[in-house]
Amino acid sequence: MIQRDFTFKAYKTLLQQLIQSGYSFYTLEEYTNSKSKAEKCIVMRHDVDRTPGNALIMAKIEQDLNIKTSYYFRMVPESYNEIIISKIVAMGHELGYHYEDLSLCQGDFSKAILSFEKNLNKLRSFYNIKTICMHGSPKSKYNNLLIWNTYDYKSSGIINEPYYDIDFDKVLYISDASRAWNNNKFNRRDRVTTRFNIPVKSIQNIIELSIENNLPQQVMINIHPHNWASGIMEWTKIILFQSLKNQIKRVLVFSDKMQNKPEI
Repeated sequence: MIQRDFTFKAYKTLLQQLIQSGYSFYTLEEYTNSKSKAEKCIVMRHDVDRTPGNALIMAKIEQDLNIKTSYYFRMVPESYNEIIISKIVAMGHELGYHYEDLSLCQGDFSKAILSFEKNLNKLRSFYNIKTICMHGSPKSKYNNLLIWNTYDYKSSGIINEPYYDIDFDKVLYISDASRAWNNNKFNRRDRVTTRFNIPVKSIQNIIELSIENNLPQQVMINIHPHNWASGIMEWTKIILFQSLKNQIKRVLVFSDKMQNKPEI
């Protein structure tokens, strides 16, 4: 029995159980390109919003289990770390761009696409990036996904943006965004439309679903490494900080519902 959620020990236990339950692991690039996917497969995606050192710890856990996953880095100081990016790529993991250019450029689409191309090319000095995923930028009024209403990421050699290219009626989406599993009270944009109604409350819950064979055949798990810790002091610090952030996010989500305005 796992004592505490959001620990690296719990994460390793989850991976071991998914392997034992017969799941194969794909990077998003592999999943997109594969014409003969395993019957049971996991796409493990890491959005490295900040604390890249935690991403390196997770990448090493996965390497020890012979698993390859996908890591998406922002181009801001709290995420972008060339040494850590190089080490994660050297382990065989996929590198992708966690883009937020429309928010960073204050809604200026022409500046945002130039920023996107510049940042993508910089990251491609480490890995031939083929997949991207948007950063939710919860404090911004600009939805980064909407840049693709004007431009086409496929013209940049991108083959998958999961919020556009994954059918979440076929692939169960599990996210730890806001340190609250699939909790839309706090998630302003990290959410999907899906037919699945499978409540997830903890890693232990996911493990039990796996053991009982109640997980769908195909699953995407979105992990934010900054939510995770090893020692109790770090774990407590994170939960206190995230609890404060979640109250702010709750207000923003409620405001969105009340105003019912289309995002820019």
